[in-house]
Amino acid sequence: VKRSDKNNFVNKMKDELMNSSSIVVAHYSGLSVLETDDLRKEMRNNGAKFRVTKNRLTKIALAKTQFKDITDLFTGPTAIAYSSDPVAPAKVAVNFEKKSKNFKIIGGGYDGEKIDKEKINFLATLPSLDELKGQIIGLIIAPAQKIASIVKEPGGQLARLMSSRSKQLEESN
Repeated sequence: VKRSDKNNFVNKMKDELMNSSSIVVAHYSGLSVLETDDLRKEMRNNGAKFRVTKNRLTKIALAKTQFKDITDLFTGPTAIAYSSDPVAPAKVAVNFEKKSKNFKIIGGGYDGEKIDKEKINFLATLPSLDELKGQIIGLIIAPAQKIASIVKEPGGQLARLMSSRSKQLEESN
């Protein structure tokens, strides 16, 4: 591979990692092409990227990012999952690890700090950014809906009272 291609790879990887809030590092020895494609597709569907990496080039790219402390994780056949959503790569990787004996999470980074497998498992239990936004919107809308129903209720009661009184008057005539 040409030196310029390597430089392009390092620069592209550095830019992608600079825009990521979390990264999961895993060993993938023995994964089939089909399994790797399935994992990539699942990552993509959840807004994350998955990449089998060249350790030396990835370490160079990481050295220029907030994840410079995780370079020691890059030994052997290594792959990374990363995203601007801090939860997405962890969620997909943990679920995939449960299904595949050939995929082992070894660590990662979150918000510029090195994290171990236990913290990645914890991240995987948290709601994604989209889920969290939905929950917050639900919390904001719920009181407004309650207020609207309370304000609307006396008018409804008055309308039912007038309707029943009208029926009583019609029956008495």
